[in-house]
Amino acid sequence: MTITDFDIGLFRAGKHYHLYEKLGAHITEKEGISGTTFAVWAPNARYVSLIGNFNAWNRKSHPMQVRWDESGIWELFVPGIGKGEYYKYYIESQSGHIAEKGDPYAFHWETPPHTASVVWDTAFRWTDGKYIRKRNSAAALNGPLSIYEVHAGSWRRVPEEGNRFMTYREMAEELPAYCAYMGFTHVEFMPLAEHPFYGSWGYQITGYFAPSSRFGTPQDFMYLVNQLHKAGIGVILDWVPSHFPADNYGPALFDGTHLYEYEDPRKGFHPDWKSLIFNYGRSEVRAFLISNALYWLDKYHVDGLRVDAVASMLYLDYSRKEGEWIPNEFGGRENLEAISFLREFNDAVHTHHPHALTIAEESTAWPGVTHPTSEGGLGFDLKWMMGWMHDTLTYFQKEPVHRSFHQGQLTFSIQYAFSEKFILPLSHDEVVYGKGSLIRKMPGDEWQQFASLRLLFAYMFGHPGGKMIFMGGEFAQGREWGHDYSLDWHENHHPLHQGIQLLLKDLNELYRGQPALYAQSFAPGGFEWIDFRDSQNSVISWIRKSGRNEEDLLFVAHFTPVVRRNYRIGVPYKGFYTEIFNSDAGKYGGSNLFHEAMLETAPIFMHGRSHSLSLTLPPLGVIVLKHQHDMDPGY
Repeated sequence: MTITDFDIGLFRAGKHYHLYEKLGAHITEKEGISGTTFAVWAPNARYVSLIGNFNAWNRKSHPMQVRWDESGIWELFVPGIGKGEYYKYYIESQSGHIAEKGDPYAFHWETPPHTASVVWDTAFRWTDGKYIRKRNSAAALNGPLSIYEVHAGSWRRVPEEGNRFMTYREMAEELPAYCAYMGFTHVEFMPLAEHPFYGSWGYQITGYFAPSSRFGTPQDFMYLVNQLHKAGIGVILDWVPSHFPADNYGPALFDGTHLYEYEDPRKGFHPDWKSLIFNYGRSEVRAFLISNALYWLDKYHVDGLRVDAVASMLYLDYSRKEGEWIPNEFGGRENLEAISFLREFNDAVHTHHPHALTIAEESTAWPGVTHPTSEGGLGFDLKWMMGWMHDTLTYFQKEPVHRSFHQGQLTFSIQYAFSEKFILPLSHDEVVYGKGSLIRKMPGDEWQQFASLRLLFAYMFGHPGGKMIFMGGEFAQGREWGHDYSLDWHENHHPLHQGIQLLLKDLNELYRGQPALYAQSFAPGGFEWIDFRDSQNSVISWIRKSGRNEEDLLFVAHFTPVVRRNYRIGVPYKGFYTEIFNSDAGKYGGSNLFHEAMLETAPIFMHGRSHSLSLTLPPLGVIVLKHQHDMDPGY
């Protein structure tokens, strides 16, 4: 792992995207002697030494040597040290500040609350070649995209052994099969990089290059990814380049100066999370972050990165009052360095891993988040549709009798649905901190609550965009999510909960089997309203299109708990229609009000169309209709 002059040039320019191959701890051989080479960036240090179990944490026994090239990198080869050795760096700054720091590039860490880095490697025998060969971002964007969001510490626990975490390998025995059974295309893990405080859910990271040792070794996590791929399931990781905690063994004040973070707290301190903000204007920090992004794609075969809290990166005044932030050089509120970094990150990911998806959690109306960088965009593949999520859940929480006054809140999302490439998220953030679970957000008695949740999921799958559901929502967990406990899998023994799970399984099957639901999911040509104005009856109807007329699907959604008979909608083609899905089916726990026979149009003008259908709309339900073109050669 020799560091060359070329490496140093790239590092100082911020263009070294594989720094993890050079910095950190690397098991190697030097002049026929086995050992480990250590390299750490600490440009403002006057003394750096390696400490660990091997020298009884003696700060003087293993001093490191700073390179002659003014890169600020300190190096040391230690014979006889190998995999599994604990270590830290002892750093004295020019100003006299002293600290014992974990390795920012460590591949493995002690299990918290312990804080030492661990010498490790990334060797693994992958057997996911079939999946790797066929994956590409174009297929993901032009095909069904149904994501199951998972928190590794609470998806399942092992109650027989003190409610301990499942290991990565134990998850690998259950999670891939479950996702394949349910029909999800991807798993999105909430952050798994090593983090000191479990209650941060992984969003306060100190070990950016190490999967959390709470659940096993790096190779154990590789095994989980491998097994998911063999089951046909893609893997997306939450990635957090927006901030990091100020723990004294982490990157904060690393060499006694603000090395990784902005020095001025008006730029470098995050008031919401009491954490530190990376200095996106510093070349070496940009190289650290982009190398980290590529590391998960290179070494762990990950298929995508969901970037957390993008809005907090873009705006200098994010969560700040007047006088608490510094305008950019043009007097504006945009963080120009962060914008530049995000573009570089996306370009680097898509250059080195064309298959990979990058997803932005961005909650504002920032333009061009998913537009190419060559056109002035940020370059992400996808963006969470936060407006859809907030408006939809607000609407669904209203009593049905009041929904007629708020129908615009439900339909407004289509006005901007194609301004970006969107994912519809029903994420962990919506089922914590007293917000209640999805099922408890629904008003009315038990039957209405479950019917409304079935309606929500069916409406979601009919809406343009990718889909994402947080674990537990797929079987209507009653309790809101708690990170210290397993999901309440026992609830799935009850018929109504089983019905929700079966509904979601069938929706995923419908999604995969009907090109109209994914072929033009991000294009205006993939959607057409039939009627969004019938607020009196709380009914909306629309068409999803693939570009081939015979594949069109008609959706009719009814948001009140009454039956509406002889409800007429205009249709694009005359002839016969078949009901191919009904969220009110008895097998889901519904009232089983469905159209058994084929439906024939009548030449009655409706909704601007020459032919129409008379329907019976189930209470709090969605029906999906498909035209039988083979029966109408003259359509």
